[in-house]
Amino acid sequence: MIRTEGLTKRYRKMEALHDLSIAVPEGSVYALVGPNGAGKSTAIQTVMNILRPSAGRAEVMGVDSRALGAEELARIGYVAESQKLPGWMTVGYFLAYCKGFYPAWNDAEAAELVRGYGLPLERPMQALSRGMRVKAALVAALAYRPRLIVLDEPFSGLDVLVREELIESILDRTPEATVLVCSHDLGEIESFATHVAYLNEGRLEFAEEMATLTERFREVEVTLDREAEMPRELPAHWMNAECAGVVARFTDARYDAAASAAEIARRFGAVRGVEARRMSFRAIFLAMARAARRAQ
Repeated sequence: MIRTEGLTKRYRKMEALHDLSIAVPEGSVYALVGPNGAGKSTAIQTVMNILRPSAGRAEVMGVDSRALGAEELARIGYVAESQKLPGWMTVGYFLAYCKGFYPAWNDAEAAELVRGYGLPLERPMQALSRGMRVKAALVAALAYRPRLIVLDEPFSGLDVLVREELIESILDRTPEATVLVCSHDLGEIESFATHVAYLNEGRLEFAEEMATLTERFREVEVTLDREAEMPRELPAHWMNAECAGVVARFTDARYDAAASAAEIARRFGAVRGVEARRMSFRAIFLAMARAARRAQ
C-alpha cells in the first residue's frame, strides 16, 4: 500500500529524514515509532504529499505521492494531531461539509460512528474537548471506508478510555483497510500493530513484523561465580550492558537460546545461572532509546 525508497527531507542544513526505505503491506497495521524529533511525522507528511521530499520517492497505492489526486485521496483517511478543524462549524455541519468530497461516503456508517463516539451534532467544534475533536476527525476519515488510514499521533493527550474506543473503531475496519500510524503511546501500539519501524534522528534503525521483533529481544541476567567487571569487547547486539557484584545484565537484540548461551560462556566463562526474560514493546523501545543516548 505504501513504499518509500531513499526518502529524504532537508530543511537547509538540517536533515529531518534520511534515506527512508520501507514497505507497508496491504492489510497491515504499520507503526512508526521513535523518540521526539525522530522524523516520524515528517515521514508521514512526506508520504501524504503535505511536504515535498528533498530526495527519494514514495508511492501510495501504486501512485507517486507527489501525484496524489482526488481519486486516491477519496480512498485515504487521514487524522493528525496538528490538524486544524473549523471551530465555528458544528459537528453535524462539519460532517456534511466533508461528505461532499467522498463519493463513497456512507451516511449509515457516519451515524453509527457518531452514536458510538457520543458526539453532539449541534455543538460547535471549538466547544469540544480535544478527545471529542479527534473523534469528529475520525468520523470524517472513516465514514467512507477508506482503503488506507493514516494516523499521525492521534492518541496524544487522550485518556485511556477514549484511546481504547478509538483503537477499537479503527481495528473494526482493518480487515479491509491498511493502517499507517505514528504514536508515542507504546502500550497501545503493541496491542494492535502488526509491523513496526523504529526511527532515530531521521534514520531507520529497523523495520519488521512486531512478532519477530518481540521474539528476538530478551532482557538477560547472568549470575556469576564471583564478582567481575563487564568484559570490554561485547557483541554489538548486547545493549546497555552493566555489572553489579556477581550479576551482569544486558539487552540482547538477537537472542537465540543456543547461540546466546555459547556467547555468554565465551565472554564470562563458567556462570552460576542465566535468565532471559521476554520484553514488552515498551521495554524494547526504552532499551533502544537508552542505547542510542549512551552512543551519543
